[in-house]
Amino acid sequence: MVSFDHRDPGTDEDTWTAALARPLPALDLDVDRVVVVAAHPDDESLGAAGLLATAAERGIAIDLIVVTDGEGSHPDSPTHSPATLALLRRRELIDAARIVGLSHDPLFLGLPDGGTDDYRDDIAAAVCATLDRSDADRVLVLSTWRGDGHRDHRVVGEVVEAVCVARGVRSRAFPIWLWHWGAPGDVPWHRAERLALPASARDAKARALEAHASQLRPLSAAPGDEPMIHAGMRAHFARDAEVFFAPEPSGEGPSVRAPSEAKGGGTVGQDYFDDMYTRHDDPWGFDSRWYEERKRATLLAALPRRRYRSAFEAGCATGAVTAHLADRCDRVLAVDLAPAALDRARRRLSDRENVEVRRAVLPDEWPEGEFDLLVLSEVAYYWGGADLDRGLAACVGSLAADGHLVACHWRHPVVEYPRDGDDVHDALAARGDLVCLVRHEEADFVLEVFGRPGARSVAAEAGLVP
Repeated sequence: MVSFDHRDPGTDEDTWTAALARPLPALDLDVDRVVVVAAHPDDESLGAAGLLATAAERGIAIDLIVVTDGEGSHPDSPTHSPATLALLRRRELIDAARIVGLSHDPLFLGLPDGGTDDYRDDIAAAVCATLDRSDADRVLVLSTWRGDGHRDHRVVGEVVEAVCVARGVRSRAFPIWLWHWGAPGDVPWHRAERLALPASARDAKARALEAHASQLRPLSAAPGDEPMIHAGMRAHFARDAEVFFAPEPSGEGPSVRAPSEAKGGGTVGQDYFDDMYTRHDDPWGFDSRWYEERKRATLLAALPRRRYRSAFEAGCATGAVTAHLADRCDRVLAVDLAPAALDRARRRLSDRENVEVRRAVLPDEWPEGEFDLLVLSEVAYYWGGADLDRGLAACVGSLAADGHLVACHWRHPVVEYPRDGDDVHDALAARGDLVCLVRHEEADFVLEVFGRPGARSVAAEAGLVP
C-alpha cells in the first residue's frame, strides 16, 4: 500500500513556495545525454518535463525508459479495463514526450504496475543497455525518488541508484508525491539541487502535463473514474524550477536493497500511525474501498467456526473488522497503539457491550488470558527485528487448545514497513506449534487460518468426515 491518499487535499503549494525560497545549488546539466527512468507514464512530465524541454533546446540527447504502463491507476473504473488504460497511457506519454522535444519514442518495459519489486533485474538490464550506448562521463540519469512514498517509485529509484553507483554514472532523483504528503521537514535539503526553468520550458511542461488527460480529468462521470491528480496537487508542478535529489553519500541512510535481501529495520512506531490519521480520517480506506470490504468478507468467511468464546484482535485500527467479530464472539478484546484510531473504534463500537477497546503496544504489551480466536489482520509486517518472532510466540501462548489464529496481510512491499506480508506468513508456516487449516492467496493479499497440531477441518468438526 502507498503511504498517502491521492484524494487528500495534501500540502498547500504556499507552504512549498516559502520552503523553496531557500538557496539551493544548481543542477549541473552540462552533459551530452540525459536518461530518464519513470515508474509510470506521467512521472517524467510531473517531475522532470522542464528539464527535458531544457535539454532538448540545448541539443542534449534524451532517452526515456518507462517501467510500467500505469494500468493500475483506476482499479475501480467501470469503464476502463487495465489493458485499455495501459494503451491510453502509452499514447498520452508519446504525445507528452514529443511536446518536450524527444526525437524518438520512449522505451516501454511493460512491467506490472505495483509489482516492480519482482522485476528489479529487468529494470537494471534496461538501464544498463541504455548506458552502454552513452559516454558515462557525459550522461545524467534521472529517476523517480526512492523516498516518494510509492513502492514503484522506491524500487525504480533504488535500482537506478545502484546501477549508477556500480558504473560510476551521475544520477539524480525527482520527487513527485512528496509535494503532496510531505512537509518541508521531510525534504533532504542537504542533497537537493534546483534547475531554473525558462518560460519556454515551463510552457512545454504545462502542455506535456495536459497530454496525460487520463490522470488529470475524470475518465467518466461514474464512481471509480475520478482524476488521480487534483488541482492542488497539480499546482506543485507549475513552478519556475524543478528540484532533484543527489544520491545518499556512502554510509548515510538506508542502503539499496537487492531483490533477494530482506528489508529489515525496526518495528514501526506510534508516530507513523499518528501522522497517517492526522492526514486522513480513513487512511487505508477501511470504510471507503471495495478492496477492503471484500477482503474483510473473505476473512470472516474463512473462520472455521460460527461462534467463538473470546477473541483478541491485534491492531484493530478504527474497528471495521472488530464490529463483525462482535457479531460472532461472546467477548472481543481489540487493541491498537494509535489514540486517533482507538477514538474512532470506540465511537463505532459504543453500543457493543461485548467489546473492550484498549491501547497497547504490541508485542511488548500482549494481554493476559486465553483466546479461542486471534486475529492478525494487516499488523505483523510492522514488527521488525525479533519482534515478529516474539509476537507470534505470544499468539501461540495465548491460543486456546481448540483455538484458531487468522492472519491476513498485504503482499506488496511498502517502503516504511520492515517486512512484506509473505515474510509474515513464511514465519507462521515455519512454526512447529501451528498447522494451517485454511489458505487463501491472491496477488494482493494472503489469508491463512491456523490451529494447534491436531486441529480438525470444518467438515471434521461438523462430523462430515472422520
